Amino acid sequence: MEHYQLLKYVHLIPAVLVLAGFVAHAFMLWKANRSADTAVLARKLRVTRLYSLPAMGLVALSLPVSGWWLVHTVGLPLGASWLLYSAVLFAVLVILGLLLHGRLGAWQAAVANGAVPVKLLRFVSAYAALMLVVLLAIFALMGAKPA
Repeated sequence: MEHYQLLKYVHLIPAVLVLAGFVAHAFMLWKANRSADTAVLARKLRVTRLYSLPAMGLVALSLPVSGWWLVHTVGLPLGASWLLYSAVLFAVLVILGLLLHGRLGAWQAAVANGAVPVKLLRFVSAYAALMLVVLLAIFALMGAKPA
């Protein structure tokens, strides 16, 4: 049980990094899109797609492992409803992340061609908003778990 505090931090720090990275990249891309420089936007989209999203994805994929280890250490049942709901939401989050990655690629290609359809930006915004809602719902379920 002495490892419990360490496990809490091993689980908490990646969760905060995923949320902070997601918000920071959303703001960065929004700001770059509002500027008139398409070269900056294209570079930020490329870096986000090639490095940042895969890195945040790997960090996010560590969460179920550290969460299972934490729940196992405490002795809570793995069939608890808050844990099952968060696992389903995590699967939805992964699917939305893959869809967002694809839409960012389409956005990057559209910026390179010089014309960005408004419909494409709506899809990117919708996927990002849904990901944020699902991520916050997972955090709420983790906070509402029994002590």
